[in-house]
Amino acid sequence: MAQTFEAIIDQDGNIHLVEPVQLPASRRALITILEEESTSVVSETALLSEQALAEDWTRTEEDKAWSHLSSVQ
Repeated sequence: MAQTFEAIIDQDGNIHLVEPVQLPASRRALITILEEESTSVVSETALLSEQALAEDWTRTEEDKAWSHLSSVQ
């Protein structure tokens, strides 16, 4: 079973796991390098849209549109 662990790779290419990992034996791993910018852009976009979405989600029309998904009538 594949598992995902957060790690930091320093400028020398050394991998440092954020949390300790216990494995029964040595394992192969695939490394994906994430862009630092993308995390902050997504977070910033989410924060900027939060107020507008909150206004939309609290409208009566929204409650009616999604009421069929509610198990409580």
